[in-house]
Amino acid sequence: MSESILLVDDEEGIRKVLGITLADAGYRVTTAADGEEAMRRFAEERPDIVLTDIKMPGMSGLELLESIKSRDSEVEVIMLTGHGDMELAIQSLKRDATDFITKPINDDVLDIALGRARERITMRRRLREYTENLEDMVAKQSARLVAAERQLAALQVMDGIASGVQTLSRMLDQAGIFNELPCFVSMHSRYLEIVATNDLYKERLGHKVGQPSWEVYKGREGSGNGCPVWKVIETGEGQRSNEILIDKHGQEIPVIVHTAPILDNDGEIEMVLEISVDVSKVRRLQDELRITRERYRQLFDEAPCYIAVIDRSLKVVDANRRFHHDFGEPAARHCHDIFAHRLAACQGCPVERSFDDGKPHQYETVVTTGDGRQANVLVWTSPLRDAAGNITEVMEMSTDITQVRQLQDRLSQLGLLLGSTAHGIKGLLTALDGGVYRLGSGLDRNDEARVRDSFEDIRHLTGRLRKMVLDILYYAKKRDLNWEVVVAERFATETAELIEGKAVNRGVGFQLEIAAESGTFEADAGALSAALVNLLENAVEACAAERSRPEHSVTFSVGGDANHVEFSVRDDGVGMDRETREKLFTLFFSSKGSAGTGIGLFVANQVVQQHGGHIAVASEPGHGTTFTVSLPRRLPDVARCPAPQNGQPEGDEADDN
Repeated sequence: MSESILLVDDEEGIRKVLGITLADAGYRVTTAADGEEAMRRFAEERPDIVLTDIKMPGMSGLELLESIKSRDSEVEVIMLTGHGDMELAIQSLKRDATDFITKPINDDVLDIALGRARERITMRRRLREYTENLEDMVAKQSARLVAAERQLAALQVMDGIASGVQTLSRMLDQAGIFNELPCFVSMHSRYLEIVATNDLYKERLGHKVGQPSWEVYKGREGSGNGCPVWKVIETGEGQRSNEILIDKHGQEIPVIVHTAPILDNDGEIEMVLEISVDVSKVRRLQDELRITRERYRQLFDEAPCYIAVIDRSLKVVDANRRFHHDFGEPAARHCHDIFAHRLAACQGCPVERSFDDGKPHQYETVVTTGDGRQANVLVWTSPLRDAAGNITEVMEMSTDITQVRQLQDRLSQLGLLLGSTAHGIKGLLTALDGGVYRLGSGLDRNDEARVRDSFEDIRHLTGRLRKMVLDILYYAKKRDLNWEVVVAERFATETAELIEGKAVNRGVGFQLEIAAESGTFEADAGALSAALVNLLENAVEACAAERSRPEHSVTFSVGGDANHVEFSVRDDGVGMDRETREKLFTLFFSSKGSAGTGIGLFVANQVVQQHGGHIAVASEPGHGTTFTVSLPRRLPDVARCPAPQNGQPEGDEADDN
């Protein structure tokens, strides 16, 4: 283990104890007592992981997080929080903190958080190595192709040589000239007979003087066989063609053949000059390049991540097979349209940053596939350059980390619930102490009214405490529904009463519509009512936030058919764009900024799904929103559990007793 950690806490005892624990675990530890010292240490040490308290004098943990991320976005930052700091913890996650740990620090929780940070660091390193190796391989093959093309360019010179030979053949010693050329040179009579060859021709092809002109060609026999020399005599013009020669050992040699007529004083063809260039190395390089390209494409298509090549206008010009499967044909669409259905580039777009500074960048976001599935992805970008070193495109690789995030979200959700309920439990326990005191004093005084009143208070407080504990168990692990047969009309009326007062206080009209014979259905009335109240509260807040009209209203309706009951929450508030709609039920996502935690709608959606139902959302900016909750009237078998009998609690409740 070689990762270095910067530990920041204003309490010296925590720095010493936690520093020793981290050092024993194999980390290189540097400590700082406040944010200013931490930034100096960060500039000197450049640690891989920063472990910082969220509340400190001077620069706070959130400010330190933002300052570190602005200097190096790849540093993993883990926040240390108290039980009362849940809102700050949520803010830190929204600002790209890796995780948060509540005090006092549990060694197992610390080890899990550090392990997650190491996994992210290792993933980035592997992606960087993968990109660098891929670029190096492409660069080497491109260089070899350039060299091969230069050899081919030299062949064009042969056309000029052929015309010059007409005058040089009578004035110079032909053997002396042609022996210097790195190619096969031969002279042929008009009767298709080889009359002279250079030394290379003799060395590779054998002594062929006096043999037919087609002798060395593969598959050429007879004077009318279409060999290059015969074509010159037939047409009177020079020729250029790709041929296969057979050397003196019977091996094939791929060549490019240039032939030119040599005329006598009467303008008749007297001889034919033939120059053949061996292109075996060129062919071999072309084959190697083709194989390399095929392997590159296979690697490109079979990579277990989404790979896209994006130009400067942010249009996808190429993509691998997995990208096509999950997002469809790019068809030169913009990447922000494909991933997030946005009209403009995403804020902090790593592709734009790679175009700007020519460096790789990392980014984590949520994308929506073609079938509407949402996926958490870790994005890595790398610039692609042309021969002159100019950035022409950027390769973007996105790894699906949805399962990792789901596990992390579940753990984070449990931590948030425990933290937020801790204060509530403390208050209930204090009230119980008061009730017990009053009960004792009533017994001492033989005051029956005081005893009865105290007993009722204690029973009420015990019920609230019991419900709170059961809620924690519900989110800590899968909990069976405490279902019953529910009358839809009465259920809707009671749920509406819970929200109507809040709507009136916010100046929002509220209407309840109940269809005739709305019937009954099976459900956990308490859990389902809480989910619907969450939707109704969001509708009221959306109306209150819309200020262009003086009056707004929320309509809550219930109806359905023989097999399903349907609840509808309709408002004429601010509305939502497509990106917000698709991320609406994602844990910690909130369109309310710091005013929302991003937990309520996530939990509401889970409750509806546990009942075998689903939530549909229809919304447009400025035109309001409609949530439609559809539930089966009879619970699916997987959601059903034995109903309570004789008042005996079930499941976790029975275990707790």
